Amino acid sequence: MAEIVVVSDQQAAGELAAESIVELIRRTPDAVLGLATGSTPLALYRALAAQVAAQDVDVSRVRGFALDEYVGLPEGHPESYRAVITREVVEPLGLTPSLIHVPNGSSEGIEHAGADYEAAILAAGGVDVQILGIGTDGHIGFNEPGSSFASVTRVKTLTEQTRRDNARFFPTEADVPMHCITQGLGTILRARHLVLLAFGEGKAAAVAGAVEGPVTASNPGSAIQLHPHATVIVDEAAASGLHNLDYYRYAYANKPAWQKL
Repeated sequence: MAEIVVVSDQQAAGELAAESIVELIRRTPDAVLGLATGSTPLALYRALAAQVAAQDVDVSRVRGFALDEYVGLPEGHPESYRAVITREVVEPLGLTPSLIHVPNGSSEGIEHAGADYEAAILAAGGVDVQILGIGTDGHIGFNEPGSSFASVTRVKTLTEQTRRDNARFFPTEADVPMHCITQGLGTILRARHLVLLAFGEGKAAAVAGAVEGPVTASNPGSAIQLHPHATVIVDEAAASGLHNLDYYRYAYANKPAWQKL
């Protein structure tokens, strides 16, 4: 099962996850990171940038693959995930821009964009650590409820709930694109390590379903139960719906010293 780590706040979560990624980069200078967007991973990216700078970690060879991208936004749109990844990850960490990949959301070539992205991930040797958030309906990436656990990178239609959730980044809800291109659940499950972050009471039900509920396409996040190395880092509020919370605290407090995240 996934390792559940309950921390005091987002900053503590970010620092813990960042420490693990710094260790990965020291071992594997050309490590491949799976990059999520949205507000959830920001604490991790801030902590990672600070640790990289403080420890003088060479990240020039680090590679990255974004989870998803909107379809049809004009090039350079500030809310395209290409722009977001550049602004929130590439520039603060000092990554090499040409080594960071985002699915092609342009209408031109969209028919084979998913297959192209899958091929690029495989050519890179796969993702070492995939950073994930989880939506209020359990989606990870843009894999909405009903997504196949065998799915690969493809174009999807966003649910009304996801478009409402993302409307805060756009002038109006109507401006949120209707379609996206996203790594599939099968693609995500190929990563060697999954790190899922969730904060706030609004994510408690989704976290409980993903960790303790049935493995079902109705809750895409439950796919993490099928992964041999998944870590879920949550604050107290997001952990509040977990039935076995006391055990998770006990297990983490007494894990072998040699075990990392």
